[in-house]
Amino acid sequence: MKALDRKLMRDLWQMRSQAFTIALVVASGIGSFIALLSTYDSLQWSRQSYYENARFAQVFADVKRAPRPVERQIVELPGVSAVETTVVQDVTLDIPGVAEPVIGRMIGLESSRQPSLNRLFLRQGRLPEDGKRNEALVSEGFSKARGLKPGDHIAALLNGKREELEIVGIVLSPEYIFASRGGEIPDDKGFGVFWMERERLASAFDMEGAFNRVSLTLAPGASEATVIDALDHLLEPYGSLSAYGRKDQNSHRILSQEIDQQKTMATVFPTIFLGVAAFLLNVVLARQVATQRDQIAALKALGYSDFAIAAHYLKLVLAIVFAGIVLGFAIGAWMGYEMTAMYTLFFHFPHLTYRIQPWIALVATGISLAAAVGAALGTVRSILSLAPAEAMRPPAPTRYRRMLLERFGLAHLLSPQARMVIRTLERRLLRTLLTTFGIACSVAIIVSGTFWRDSVNYLIDVQFYMADRGDVNVMFVNPVARSALNEIGRLPGVLSTEEMRSVPVRLRAGHHSYRTAVSGYPPDAQLRQLLDTDLHRVPLPPDGILLSQRLAERLAVKPGDQLIVESLEATRAKREAVVAGVVNDLVGLSAYMDITALNRLMSEGESISAVALTLDPTQAKAFYARLKEMPLVATVSIKEELLRSFRETNARFLLFFTAIVTAFAAAIAVGVVYNSARIALAERAWELASLRVLGFTRNEVSGLLLGELAIEIALAIPLGLWLGYLLSVLIVSMMTAETITFPVVITSSTYVYAALVILAAGVVSSLIVRNRVDRLDLVAVLKTRE
Repeated sequence: MKALDRKLMRDLWQMRSQAFTIALVVASGIGSFIALLSTYDSLQWSRQSYYENARFAQVFADVKRAPRPVERQIVELPGVSAVETTVVQDVTLDIPGVAEPVIGRMIGLESSRQPSLNRLFLRQGRLPEDGKRNEALVSEGFSKARGLKPGDHIAALLNGKREELEIVGIVLSPEYIFASRGGEIPDDKGFGVFWMERERLASAFDMEGAFNRVSLTLAPGASEATVIDALDHLLEPYGSLSAYGRKDQNSHRILSQEIDQQKTMATVFPTIFLGVAAFLLNVVLARQVATQRDQIAALKALGYSDFAIAAHYLKLVLAIVFAGIVLGFAIGAWMGYEMTAMYTLFFHFPHLTYRIQPWIALVATGISLAAAVGAALGTVRSILSLAPAEAMRPPAPTRYRRMLLERFGLAHLLSPQARMVIRTLERRLLRTLLTTFGIACSVAIIVSGTFWRDSVNYLIDVQFYMADRGDVNVMFVNPVARSALNEIGRLPGVLSTEEMRSVPVRLRAGHHSYRTAVSGYPPDAQLRQLLDTDLHRVPLPPDGILLSQRLAERLAVKPGDQLIVESLEATRAKREAVVAGVVNDLVGLSAYMDITALNRLMSEGESISAVALTLDPTQAKAFYARLKEMPLVATVSIKEELLRSFRETNARFLLFFTAIVTAFAAAIAVGVVYNSARIALAERAWELASLRVLGFTRNEVSGLLLGELAIEIALAIPLGLWLGYLLSVLIVSMMTAETITFPVVITSSTYVYAALVILAAGVVSSLIVRNRVDRLDLVAVLKTRE
């Protein structure tokens, strides 16, 4: 082994604790980069391979009722490659031991065979057999949530008639990777998807020889927009609800949003970690060179070239970084695997395979090495410019001057020890500022990584308690007369009721358009409140339409502008409406009108499509039992059940992510605080030893060093809390979720948690340094080179 290599090993051993803390920071950056990016890649790859194997459709359309011969006309449309039609109906399920009604989506299966598009993946059991009309398949998420297995029976209300279905298989579908009736909240417990014999389902809903759902794939090079326009034109006489592409398919849209969010997180957090690591490497290497000036001079005098000496110190940096890379790979692989596994709580794939692409490892390594080399360049240049004769001399004494408080005549307010601490901080102002900023970065990471719980809780409070005040929403099969409101109100346990009318529409403003629904409420509605950004109630205007803020932005309209409202119901009515204002909806891109104005706009009488109600919990079972017997009721949405499922699903993921972010941020805090203290100890060892000889106690001597750290942490925490808020705003602004807005809401408990974690990290680092101060060898330290 060469002499310089032996020196390298000796230096690394002597600074092993510093090297380890820096390697931890590097590992945090590498680990977060690999975990987040590999999770992003694994989700994307699993989705793509599943879509290809299942032949997931690219265009979808719903109609009221179209005869089956129309299917041939769809196949002949230019740009269409393959077509699959079926019958789909949402029904109420009656599950043994479950009081409340559960929503089931029934999908017709042709002749007990696999569909040509959106093919099913059979997880357990078998497909239904020909002639056995009551056999059915069930989605895996629902079967797990409700404990269903092949051989179990379940009752469904098919167009008012109770039918007993036997489950013969458990399946997955590319249409329902994310299981929801159309919202942003997963609901495996309250929403199940079933496949049964098409003819049996069609006969129950008067759909013999017809279909109400069509899916198709495009020929190579075909224009999706052109095919959608042609499909809409063809299906318009049959009550088309407007065709849409894969990007607007609910499951695909939610999954794509989550994948894009992973990509955003993989960009932000590793950048901070590696930036702090580069700063620490620069400071530590600069200090190492400063303490070894005489050794560098001796090496040059002995004939070692500038390049060889510079390479020696570069190796020191690379050795630390390489240790961080190896540790980061291990952390990243474990964390990525766990994160990918947790996504099975939300998304249902046949195989959600975790993988680390070679390019991810190479990019992570390259970024780390680039940061290390960049951090070392300044120090390497100082080595190259250092003349042997100059290096033999001790460094020039520091130029002292009165501190700022002394210039203002306020020095008498401080003790001698406090003045010594502040003088040191002022004398090394740049290092003080950088150390404070490094600690502040760790505070910011904790805040921006843990505020999601506050944001989600705020979203739930506003959207589901302040805006939506009802307990249960009852949806009818078709719009009914307003007298149905009184019928619902007479059911057991109903305390109050409120009607609602929902019309599927396409809103057009110039060349902008969006497919949504206009919801009509009474002007004095109490169970559904529309709120502005200050959470004040927005009254429904007698005429005109209210839009959610993001929908108004999507259509590029403002209050006073005109909109074309195109009904997607059977009438296909087209009307003009004036934008009367905007509301602060956090979920969905929605439109609202006075229910009377909406019915007038659609040229309808007093019709309603749903009823919101409050319910006496003590009579809930009797209420649900009566509701299951009502043939006009299509589905029932129970707010507390929906939110309970959402909270249970999200709690584990949020807890895991919070723990990881906290650990990484603590690593940064320890790395910055400990290395700052060790460097200060190395620089001031002679001074501290002198004070010990002069009679200062260990506590007094330690106080001089640890007082600097305390001030830096005290300055860093408020700065870090502010930076954490800004980083949270940045992350939210980079999210691409279209139909949900995450408000940047950070509670005091989150700020306190971030501050306490950093204080704990600072205390641990200080105790380690204090131990080293107590063990100073006074005789060895007081020896001088002069």
